[in-house]
Amino acid sequence: MANFTEKAIKESFWKLLLEHPLNKITIKDIVTDCGINRNSFYYHFQDIPSLVEIIVREEAEKLIAAYPKIESLEKALDVAIEFAMKNKAAALHIFNSVSRDVFEQNLFRVCEDVIIKYLDTVMPDMDLSPEDRRVLVGFFKCECFGVIINWMQKGMTADLREDHRRFSALRPQLLKEFLRLSGEEA
Repeated sequence: MANFTEKAIKESFWKLLLEHPLNKITIKDIVTDCGINRNSFYYHFQDIPSLVEIIVREEAEKLIAAYPKIESLEKALDVAIEFAMKNKAAALHIFNSVSRDVFEQNLFRVCEDVIIKYLDTVMPDMDLSPEDRRVLVGFFKCECFGVIINWMQKGMTADLREDHRRFSALRPQLLKEFLRLSGEEA
């Protein structure tokens, strides 16, 4: 019974979040929508911020679990974009709320997991020291995170998939030019 009520609370909250900014949703709204009393809400969740944290963490875990291997960063980004676009209003409501830190922490964790899986899938035999691997994961994770945060700050209006495809096409040319300018021709 507890799992049913907890699920109903999450579903009601998500439904309300698609319609309203986070700061406009009350516990009363949630319990009214799912037909329970306030005590039932408090049995499962401390408050709305704890509910947000649990939902965001669970969604991040689902995304991580759905892709045990990642063969391209483009595919990984496409999955995240698809989820965000399907839930655009809710994602922006959380992003633009006091719970933004929860969203960012989980996005950072997803970005790190995606990059680790990508390196493990595409370069399983690459002989990297733990320090070099840490540096690669750190930089690629921050790139992924920064691109998504920038996109969300601009209201998720740009076609991020197309921008990423274009950047991926430009990257070899940029690297070649960088190496030429630094005197380290490839």
